[in-house]
Amino acid sequence: MASGELKILFVADVVGHPGREAVKALLPDLKKELHPNLVVLNGENAAGGFGLTAKIVAELRGAGADVITTGNHVFAQKEFVGELPNLERVLRPANYPPAAPGQGWCVVDAGGLQVLVMNLMGRIFLDSLDDPFRAADAILAAHPDTPIVFCDMHAEATSEKTAMGWYLNGRASAVVGTHTHIPTADARVLPGGTAYVTDVGMVGPRDGCIGMDKDVVLQRFLSGVPNRFVVASGPVTFNSVLVTINSSTGRATSIQRVDREHV
Repeated sequence: MASGELKILFVADVVGHPGREAVKALLPDLKKELHPNLVVLNGENAAGGFGLTAKIVAELRGAGADVITTGNHVFAQKEFVGELPNLERVLRPANYPPAAPGQGWCVVDAGGLQVLVMNLMGRIFLDSLDDPFRAADAILAAHPDTPIVFCDMHAEATSEKTAMGWYLNGRASAVVGTHTHIPTADARVLPGGTAYVTDVGMVGPRDGCIGMDKDVVLQRFLSGVPNRFVVASGPVTFNSVLVTINSSTGRATSIQRVDREHV
């Protein structure tokens, strides 16, 4: 890396087996190409499209993920409730009630520097959790000497993600949005030095509906009858962003999309 520079690669929501295979196929080469000091990956859809397991965590780590974030499906796999507390650098949203297993932040070493990674979840159109804005304040207050801060804001509403970007502007190095699986075209560095994008996208089947089989989704829309979503097949889109940060100030200098396809 360039002197005084730290790079974080964030890999968008990984959807099911096709997404995991794409991560295993593409991430090692991306790391060689981009030389990130830290790889953060959202894995909340990695287990059949809903949730995560310890076995899949090991699989994603083996492919090169350093920190794994999640979201509203974090506890979709029942066994993960017991597994999560024993998994290092695997986060659930910090604004879950205190009784929820796991934690919403971690501090990791990256290129000899300490990086605070936090995971938050929005409340609009999602479960009614604790206030993510206050949760962010509490985490930052507990780590005053960690200038490099990376936040995964997992939320449905673009307004809520944008609001978090502005709320943490100048206090976080990056705020990246997840959950909708649709990449947005607004990646930029805010005036306070916070890299921001409303949604990074996904690592999942391109020709489904946000990674799910399109025929199953269409049937639900057409009939109104609930049915079980299944992960789609076919080519996989791989969405990610690379954030470059000044290691002295903790301010981002750039954010760039890194998009690939795996057949």
